[in-house]
Amino acid sequence: MMNTMDILKEKLKETGFKITPQRRAIIDILLKNDHAHLSSEEIYDLVRVDCPEIGLATVYRTMQLLDEIDVISKLNLDDGCIRYEISLNKEDCHNHHHLICKKCGKIMEAKEDLLDTIEKEIQGLYKFKILDHDVKFYGLCEDCDQ
Repeated sequence: MMNTMDILKEKLKETGFKITPQRRAIIDILLKNDHAHLSSEEIYDLVRVDCPEIGLATVYRTMQLLDEIDVISKLNLDDGCIRYEISLNKEDCHNHHHLICKKCGKIMEAKEDLLDTIEKEIQGLYKFKILDHDVKFYGLCEDCDQ
């Protein structure tokens, strides 16, 4: 069974791209922080620890490439920057939902997708085929709600 890095390398090769040391370092950061919802700047800060010669422009280009070959999801969590996460099974499942603390900015994932009934109703009422949805809940995390 192929691991995520192997799948990503194969996807890059299929689309005519190589896995350069810089791309590997960026992908490693994404994999190590797969629930962190990192921005390009945060990825850059983390990748520079082991790869100090990398430039921010390389991170931006790599994120754009990974988006173009459809292996990451871009998340707009209304905080002024785009965040990323590895997303290899887009046709198999919906995005998970995000819980965003308005006080500390913590982002949590709600893996459960409880919107199937609503989607079916919308599709029937409006004759609209839903491919995906994006739900964000804003509130206070457990630590801030004390």
